[in-house]
Amino acid sequence: MLVSLNWLKQYVDIEDQTPEELAELITKTGIEVESVEPIAEKLNDVVVGHVLSCEQHPNADKLNLCQVDVGEETLQIICGAPNIAADQKVAVAKPGAVLPGNFKIKKAKLRGVESNGMICSLQELGVDEKDVPKEFVDGIFVFQDEVEVGENAIELLNLDDIIIELGLTPNRADCLSMLGVAYEVAAILDQPFTPQEEILHPVQEKASDYISVHVEDPDLNPYYGAFIVKEVKIGPSPLWMRNRLIAAGVRPINNVVDITNYVLLEYGQPLHAFDLDRFGTDEVVVRRAKENETITTLDEQKRNLKPDHLVITNGKQPTAIAGVMGGADSEVHEGTSNILLEAAYFQPVAVRTASKDHGLRSEASTRFEKGVDPNRVVRAGMKACELLEKYANGKVLDGVVEFDQLAREPKKVEITSSHINERLGTSIPDEEIADILRRLQFGYEQKGEMFTVTVPTRRGDVELFEDMLEEVARIYGYDNLPYTLPGGASQAGGLTLHQQLKRKVKNYLQGAGLDETITYSLTNAERVSQLVSREVKKQAAAPVSLAMPMSEEHSHLRLSILPELLASLSYNVARKQTDLAYYELGTVFISEEEQVTVQPKEQLRLSGALTGNWLVHPWQQEKKAVDFFVVKGLVEGMADLLDLKLTYKQAKLPDMHPGRTAEVYLGEKVIGFIGQVHPKLQNDLDLKDTYVFDLNAEELFAHYQKEEAFQAIPKYPSISRDIALVVEEQSAAGEIAETILHAGAPLVKDVRIFDVYQGEHLEEGKKSIAFNLLYMDPNRTLKDKEVEEAHEKILTAVKEKHQAELRG
Repeated sequence: MLVSLNWLKQYVDIEDQTPEELAELITKTGIEVESVEPIAEKLNDVVVGHVLSCEQHPNADKLNLCQVDVGEETLQIICGAPNIAADQKVAVAKPGAVLPGNFKIKKAKLRGVESNGMICSLQELGVDEKDVPKEFVDGIFVFQDEVEVGENAIELLNLDDIIIELGLTPNRADCLSMLGVAYEVAAILDQPFTPQEEILHPVQEKASDYISVHVEDPDLNPYYGAFIVKEVKIGPSPLWMRNRLIAAGVRPINNVVDITNYVLLEYGQPLHAFDLDRFGTDEVVVRRAKENETITTLDEQKRNLKPDHLVITNGKQPTAIAGVMGGADSEVHEGTSNILLEAAYFQPVAVRTASKDHGLRSEASTRFEKGVDPNRVVRAGMKACELLEKYANGKVLDGVVEFDQLAREPKKVEITSSHINERLGTSIPDEEIADILRRLQFGYEQKGEMFTVTVPTRRGDVELFEDMLEEVARIYGYDNLPYTLPGGASQAGGLTLHQQLKRKVKNYLQGAGLDETITYSLTNAERVSQLVSREVKKQAAAPVSLAMPMSEEHSHLRLSILPELLASLSYNVARKQTDLAYYELGTVFISEEEQVTVQPKEQLRLSGALTGNWLVHPWQQEKKAVDFFVVKGLVEGMADLLDLKLTYKQAKLPDMHPGRTAEVYLGEKVIGFIGQVHPKLQNDLDLKDTYVFDLNAEELFAHYQKEEAFQAIPKYPSISRDIALVVEEQSAAGEIAETILHAGAPLVKDVRIFDVYQGEHLEEGKKSIAFNLLYMDPNRTLKDKEVEEAHEKILTAVKEKHQAELRG
């Protein structure tokens, strides 16, 4: 809501407050002031000039040589505006004036002829072009009211005004009008304010002789009033009214339209003027629209209507969408003579539905949606008639033709001073509470500490004790409320174990060189089934689809994080980023039902995707591309961090490389997989070799042992032995390592693989795996004989279980 202080001064005395001080007071009482801005930059030496003569420039076809009387002198001014003419009264910037943009007006010569000043357009004086009346957009501004030559044009054009912009919350619809703001400011400053009464001089003819009103759905339209104004003269509205409209960000059009817009801003009540002669019939029928019914609105758009849209009709066809926009067929135009003026109360939900369906958001619909004052509907219509009578020479017919089932009774709320003070922690006396109600202009009856408050209908947001409590508190002053520290024992906050582990894992992966991503939890129908871990597939009956998705790209809840990670890789690779490593710790959504009736289960998963080079050392001319063992090493490092033992088994999974994929086990349970993305999917995404991992983070965290055990440094030496075993090509090195640990227990403490060889000197289909074995007893020094016996036992075990032979 844009509030003109010059307009506000007409209602409330604010002379003792600077704009900044007033804005601070308004903010302190609960309505945020978003800005305090002058309507234009500070100007001087701009006066009203009278164009005595206007002749063509002797040396230019498109310039005019004007003699302009500015009061104290006559200035010769060259002007190129297309609408300049003799006998006009215009805004003249005299030599020495400084216009917006630091444009200094000086005496100058144009095509050899002296020019002393400038005849100005509204844009040159700082008015936004969208607010300039259309007839003056491409030329200078011409005063159409009676003004004195030499008078200060800045004041006449309201360019010395200050605009306060209010950021209103939905409950404060009362301040969507100048009267509402005036009530608020009067209460804040404790100044008197009483709005003026509407005064009409109706002719003897009755409005009911020209129009009748019928409402088919009173729940959606409890009140409809029709005023008739005859013999209006369409023309410009008065300067003061145009100034106020421009200050509020509304472009002036003509006197009839400007008056309805002005009353909307002043009263907060939208009105609509129909051309009575073009309306089509002598009856107004308000009803729901029919299926497939259409209307062409004022913006020349043909719109399809629905049964839940309320329309104003002439009994035959729609002439307006109620509370949203009028129809083009009955629009007021230059030839309009007789007016049907609508003042109505429309149910907010009906207006909001139509406004949303048609994408039409207007000043009128905004106010109807939030609710208007039922006791101001007729008054607003009377005010518009008063102005039409005065500024459009209209004849207002006697009476208003109306349908009326509107409830206008004010609400009553009971409050007690003790209850208020108990809730606010204050000691406000009864007399001060009574004074606050007086300032708010709320009626009340007092019996002891009990107040029965009659809430004006303009304040539709006040219904309960808590609402009245807020009114008392904000006028009393939030700054005056006492403040104390919370009592009772307290303790320092901290992270839960789950939060600690999430941070621990993130720090590890970021330290290893991966970048964290946050991708959409919503995906499309194609991606939702890609790269889903086997244990997730067993739990999920079907992907969860949204009932009303915003787009097909975001129609399903994800079952895997990997498709979105790969999409991120593809996006960045297409932009010349080649070496990428991403991870995400996020949730997937699992439903055990085909038709989802309960909230899907959320499972935390840790996923990563890597492509390009893992290491690049230019100074050593060394590069290492991402491969299976890089990803496996990352997962193993993370498992070591959590002190967990993971095992891996080769697997064939959809969308994964058949020979470079393994499922990850925690004990006997599958918790995810690692490996290379299938070449076909890589090609579809324009990616080179890409490796991924996907793990059930909840399982990892659930097996984490919080207590850390101290392990002493061994006092006795260890013995290291290497063995190279020849096995079948399909044999898994991890399984062989497990066999070695089990057979060599308790002396073998660690087994590490340090070489794999295939090729010359080995049979086809065979490979050699070299292991390093660490023998140790923490309580004594081992003897060679013990190590040899354990070594032989290991060789026997691997031969029996894996058909492994010691390489010669």
